[in-house]
Amino acid sequence: MNTVVVGGGVIGLAAAWRARRAGLAVTVIDPAPGSKASHVSGGMLPAVNDQMYDQENLLRLCLASRELYPSFVAELEEFAPAGFRNDGVLDAAFDEDALGSLDRQQSFQESLGIRTERLTAAEVGALQPAFAPVLGGLLSPDDGAVDPRVLTAALITAVEALGGTVIRRAATRVADHAVVLDNGEAVAFDRLVLAAGCWTHRVDGLPQGAIPEIRPVKGQIVRLHSDPPLLAVTARALSKGSSLYLVPRLDGELVVGATYEERGYDETVTADGTSGLLARAAAVMPGVGALRFAEVSAGLRPGSPDDLPLIGPTTVPDVYLASGHFRMGVQLAPVTAEAIAAHLTDATPPAVTAPFTPLRLA
Repeated sequence: MNTVVVGGGVIGLAAAWRARRAGLAVTVIDPAPGSKASHVSGGMLPAVNDQMYDQENLLRLCLASRELYPSFVAELEEFAPAGFRNDGVLDAAFDEDALGSLDRQQSFQESLGIRTERLTAAEVGALQPAFAPVLGGLLSPDDGAVDPRVLTAALITAVEALGGTVIRRAATRVADHAVVLDNGEAVAFDRLVLAAGCWTHRVDGLPQGAIPEIRPVKGQIVRLHSDPPLLAVTARALSKGSSLYLVPRLDGELVVGATYEERGYDETVTADGTSGLLARAAAVMPGVGALRFAEVSAGLRPGSPDDLPLIGPTTVPDVYLASGHFRMGVQLAPVTAEAIAAHLTDATPPAVTAPFTPLRLA
């Protein structure tokens, strides 16, 4: 059975890899695989986030993907390094309101069986000496981060090593069980997976309304560099009712993010976005101004109409969706890939993915 995956971000590539491992012939179509939202993402893998407190189905989906991540990475690293580290995520409180929120977070995580360690201000300072004075912290020692750029490169390597094909062209439309490319060539499929992020619904040729509109939500991220690394573990700095994520890489890179902007398909890097992130980083890490400026980039998160993922079959026979993951695409890649591979092979997908069927919006 020939499967075509339109979209070479982390979701599309993970689904393609899993489908190929399941024995399907797989072709990925993307003009520049791994170059859009996945390329910009910080890759933090927290145990929970604030969206999960009142979204039980999303919580269960995230926990299932969290459980899968170590084995997902272990299998992938048979082909190439995946950039995964699970040496902890620290939530650091810089004001009283943030300190109070840690109580709720700790209770919530412990009710789910997720290990936590409550840290005093002194203990946070010992763990992250670069921080400004804090009031306290919460460490999730079994969580961490992945470098999405390394991860997508590994997935491409794995897909191709297993005999899959990656076509670096744009998909323009679907016609007669084939995907038509921007050069006019057609790639036939038995089953099709649309995983092109916020461009998914722009592939022509499908019935109106079959593919929900996926809106773009812009995010700007700054990358700095120091030698040795400025931070020991991945962190969220909580203050003034918001959080700033700080993801250190072993090579000394520090990812600082991110903005949330409803600006359509605008991928422009702006002075306001950059300066705002740097100012927030400097408020929690006084020495950040001395770091080498490496990069600032902008990406478009894919937001579904209800801001929840779309995983599974559509109203069109043999056409499946893997999109709309908003800010959690990297986090949900393992469980999404497992579900899509199950659908493609007529197996039973993980039960936690059932609420995220695209048919709910049909």
